[in-house]
Amino acid sequence: MPGSSDAAFRGDPTRYNPEELLVSALSTCHMLWILHLCADAGIMVTAYADQACGVMAEGPDGSGRFTEVTLHPLMTITDGGRIEEAEALHAKAHNFCFIANSVNFPVRCVPTVVAAAL
Repeated sequence: MPGSSDAAFRGDPTRYNPEELLVSALSTCHMLWILHLCADAGIMVTAYADQACGVMAEGPDGSGRFTEVTLHPLMTITDGGRIEEAEALHAKAHNFCFIANSVNFPVRCVPTVVAAAL
């Protein structure tokens, strides 16, 4: 996968940078866990999107680090009566995520679960 540094560091803005890939990995790990848990619970997911964002801090010497990442998954399910159950599964998925459990900064999950329009 061709990569680059961030455009702010004179990188190619058409290529992924390592920071974007880390946030994407956190988002993808959560998505795979929640889809697995929903399938096991018999909750039919018809749509899923995430607007994950990370906050970074730059040190005086030019070094940087993530200070937090927040996932904002929007999940659509077929049974509106199971929204609370699906929301609870997001917390379980978050606890299972290998990547979120491996980083040294907080990863928050703020899910929204809605019912599919009939």
